[in-house]
Amino acid sequence: MPLSPLDIHNKEFSRAFRGYDEDEVDDFLERIIQDYEALIRQNKELEERIAQLEEKLRHFTNIEESLSKSIIVAQETAEEVKANARKEAQLILKEAEKNADRIVSEALNKSRKIAQEVEEIQRHAAVFRARFRSLIQAQLEMLDSGDWDRFEQETGRDLVIPDVVRAES
Repeated sequence: MPLSPLDIHNKEFSRAFRGYDEDEVDDFLERIIQDYEALIRQNKELEERIAQLEEKLRHFTNIEESLSKSIIVAQETAEEVKANARKEAQLILKEAEKNADRIVSEALNKSRKIAQEVEEIQRHAAVFRARFRSLIQAQLEMLDSGDWDRFEQETGRDLVIPDVVRAES
């Protein structure tokens, strides 16, 4: 067990012949007591300071752990957000592709339908032209045949086309 300043103060030395000067020894012991008390106070202050620093260290260690956990959670959350964004982008892309395919398909169908209508109109036009040509040729043949001249000579007037013939043409 270490000595206390009180132990040093209460220490009695035996007296011997030709011993040390008592006043010098007492003064020296007094200085030792003062230094020893100062060292004890300093040691106690240092221990308190160590306790405070250890408490701060624990506090900062807790903060560091909390920050580390927060960073990990933030990283995981960021990864989740990225993954969800990728999935959503893929879904949007697939939906856009479906819509594009549908639009292209509808456009092709309309194009085919219009092409068929054009072909139908062209066929009708060709039939009409053929009928019209044949009507005109028949009329020209009638004009060239001489029936007109004979009719005009017999009746003395120009041939009038009846309404029935006009309706057929």
